[in-house]
Amino acid sequence: MTDFVHPGLLFILGALPIPFLKGSVRKAYVLLIPTLAILAVLTMHPGSYGAARFIGQEILIAKVDKLSVLFATVFSIMALIGTVYALHLTRAGQHVAAFVYVGGALGVVFAGDYLTLFLFWEGMTFASAYLVFAQRSEQALRAGFRYLMVHITGSVALLGGIILHGFATGSLLFGPIEGGLGFATCLILAGFLLNAAVPPLNAWLTDAYPEATVTGAVFMSALTTKTAVYVLARAFPGTDLLVWLGTVMALYGVIYAVLENDCRRLLAYHIVSQVGYMVAGIGIGTEMAVNGAVSHAFAHILYKALLFMGAGAVIHVTGRRKLTELGGLYKTMPVTLALYMVGAFAISAFPFFSGFVTKSMVVAAAGQDHRALVVLALTMASSGTFLHTGLKLPYYMFFGTDQGLEAREPPRNMLVAMGMAAVLCIAIGVFPQTLYALLPHPVDFEPYTGVHVTESLGVLMFTALGFVIFLRALDPENTISIDTDWLYRMGARRFMWLAEKPLARYEKAVSDVSETAALPFLHGTARAGLRIDLHGVDAFVNAVARTILAGGGALRRLQSGVVTHYALAMIAGVIAAIAVFAVAWQ
Repeated sequence: MTDFVHPGLLFILGALPIPFLKGSVRKAYVLLIPTLAILAVLTMHPGSYGAARFIGQEILIAKVDKLSVLFATVFSIMALIGTVYALHLTRAGQHVAAFVYVGGALGVVFAGDYLTLFLFWEGMTFASAYLVFAQRSEQALRAGFRYLMVHITGSVALLGGIILHGFATGSLLFGPIEGGLGFATCLILAGFLLNAAVPPLNAWLTDAYPEATVTGAVFMSALTTKTAVYVLARAFPGTDLLVWLGTVMALYGVIYAVLENDCRRLLAYHIVSQVGYMVAGIGIGTEMAVNGAVSHAFAHILYKALLFMGAGAVIHVTGRRKLTELGGLYKTMPVTLALYMVGAFAISAFPFFSGFVTKSMVVAAAGQDHRALVVLALTMASSGTFLHTGLKLPYYMFFGTDQGLEAREPPRNMLVAMGMAAVLCIAIGVFPQTLYALLPHPVDFEPYTGVHVTESLGVLMFTALGFVIFLRALDPENTISIDTDWLYRMGARRFMWLAEKPLARYEKAVSDVSETAALPFLHGTARAGLRIDLHGVDAFVNAVARTILAGGGALRRLQSGVVTHYALAMIAGVIAAIAVFAVAWQ
């Protein structure tokens, strides 16, 4: 590995000295690490690095090709922008967690085998969770624990799939998975889809991201879901199921954004929607579709980070994040507004902004693949994105009713970071060939045709007209929308009720039987040899009868929903046992 420096290890090892540095020395140091990582990515050569054998399997720490370099480039650039945005922080913890998080994402991008991938995958989970806990509010603590529990569940599924896949194929090397969707493949796919926030596995994202710190949410918006897009592009290109899952995602996120009052929760739902384009493109699987998916991931990381930075700047200055509590900020935060709108135009696919030259490639690929319904759904989702991210959110945040908030522009480092992202969003839109040259397949696509520009502007202008006409109907309301997280929130409550009441009482009843009747009876019979003490039997029977009668009230209070959860848990246990048996048998 003498001619290869792993940028992920640069971040992870580079995070260790941060708590011991102070002031300007720390600022210079945290800027140096992502700069070195960018240089390492730009100077690396295709090939395999760090090959070894472990537990009888071939391990490959890094595999470098155009796809991994593309994602590593944008992750490293985003790390630099995010670090600039967070320079004003005085606590070292968020810098450390962010660096470990970025290092984990880069480790996944270069992983040549499933074991390496899984270790970095887990590192991402715990580092990103810290960025939620660091907010130190009650809501953040709860959201952080839910975030951990959901991702640990996905990791267990992923690990189970990796083990079964390894037994079936005899190899842990990471690459395209062939042979259909078997049990092992479905487990791996489920683990990837959870991190991609595919409904109904999406609620962790919109639950946790709004509760993260202002700077932490910027890193989270850029890394987890896009790392999932990378592994899907690597392992499951051309899987038809992904086309429909991605199409549903694109519409699902837009529909839920209609209901949102929290500015970062609204932006989080649009992450779900935009990742839908990427998942659908990977599912289509043609060279143009995969190019469109990964180039859109590149553009999305930058403009979504810019949007979260804009919303975060408002939260940092005002302490408010609900649209019903904001308004009139264009007077005191005009630079923030201008930079936010660059991100809004980019995500809405305006000509000469980055989203226009990437999102349109996915839609065009769907058209070439004769998927008219997919084209229609993705076009509708694009209109909804502009309606909410480009019109509704900035209108009610920066214009709307003046709430009389005392506001100002955020610290200079935050504006500089937003400016860096804004410049890249415009540069990609104006000079798309620079990005196209990085894509894994040759590009035969011209975004700036008369028909394409006219169609896109027609959809956007019609959307703007609808916003003006129905403005009053779009007024945000101070409500909370319910997503699929309701299932595991309520399921957890029911499980705890089951554990603390019926099952605990049943356990106490069994313990009482053992202590008052069974053990004395057994001790008596043991001392008497083969002679059975009939009085002891009678006492045992009476004690059992009393226990049953005492516990009957608790058992009768078992609700049908709890019985259902218990039955599902038993079924899951049986399935797990079968899986373990299958592994042992092989």
